[in-house]
Amino acid sequence: MPDSRPLPQIGRYRLPNRVILAPMAGVTDRPFRQLCRRLGAGLVVGEMVTADPALWHTRKSRQRMDHRGEPGPRAVQIAGGDAAMLAEAARLNAEQGAEIIDINMGCPAKKVCNKAAGSALLRDEGLVAEILDAVVAAVDVPVTLKIRTGWCAASNNGVRVARLAEAAGIQALAVHGRHRQQRYQGQAEYDTIAAIKQAVRIPVFANGDIDSPRKAAQVLDYTGADAVMVGRGAQGNPWIFREIDHYLRHGHSCPPPEPSERASVLRAHLHALHEFYGDYMGVRIARKHLGWYLACDRRFDAGRQRELRAAFNALEQPDEQCDFIDVLFRPESETDLRRATNGISAA
Repeated sequence: MPDSRPLPQIGRYRLPNRVILAPMAGVTDRPFRQLCRRLGAGLVVGEMVTADPALWHTRKSRQRMDHRGEPGPRAVQIAGGDAAMLAEAARLNAEQGAEIIDINMGCPAKKVCNKAAGSALLRDEGLVAEILDAVVAAVDVPVTLKIRTGWCAASNNGVRVARLAEAAGIQALAVHGRHRQQRYQGQAEYDTIAAIKQAVRIPVFANGDIDSPRKAAQVLDYTGADAVMVGRGAQGNPWIFREIDHYLRHGHSCPPPEPSERASVLRAHLHALHEFYGDYMGVRIARKHLGWYLACDRRFDAGRQRELRAAFNALEQPDEQCDFIDVLFRPESETDLRRATNGISAA
């Protein structure tokens, strides 16, 4: 059955649907955010940015903070372990045009947790409350929070942290259904997300293993969450946003993208990467995206995907990569495709 509840709202921003692009370091750059928004994401969140302004001069930080040409609301995620520094980072980002500030307390990466940031903060509820109070007080834009269910199975404190967030004035809460020590292993669990939704009145977004429209509907129904947040399920499959939105609105699946659309989207994505990063870095960053697109293309088994990735990864120029995409979708048969791509890799 279609979901008839009011759509979620973050501060003054009413979302157009119930499907959100999760922030992912090294993935949700401006080209990917713009693509996912165009293909149906109701909200996109930028890559995690360090709360230390002294590091913002680096090329990586400047690119992560680049939201030029993006429609609002522009959501920026900040990460750190010092309340005053996070508050200042929130203020500076809001001055630069951020319309939603998201605080990262969910990242499981060792290099982040070793700095007492990301999901490591969940071990210190007093510090969590201090950070939330400081950031909310520092800005006039809505502040949201992303967490995991806890640090480990023995300290599943997601409900307590959610209550702290609501008390501090957090406007929405995204919950990944794993504790930190699981990283991305095993299966996400949704009981904790359901308990959090019951415990607070702010919007709750369910995150973790959302990889299909049917799974999104099941998770929303089970947890009562207000929206789903899609991360890895969007890698190589940005159409998942419109597919989930259509399923939730109408109760049935929409047709998958035609090969011509897949080719057009992939070409446009590569062009945007080349333009955003420059030829040298753009070519290299395009390689991982092409790998994800191939993994989602049912025409190719695992062995053929490896061959195609190897051929693509050997290319050094933007126009060579675009020519590869033309060949990838032009042949009428696998025999022609094999001959064409083998010719590219041998050239």
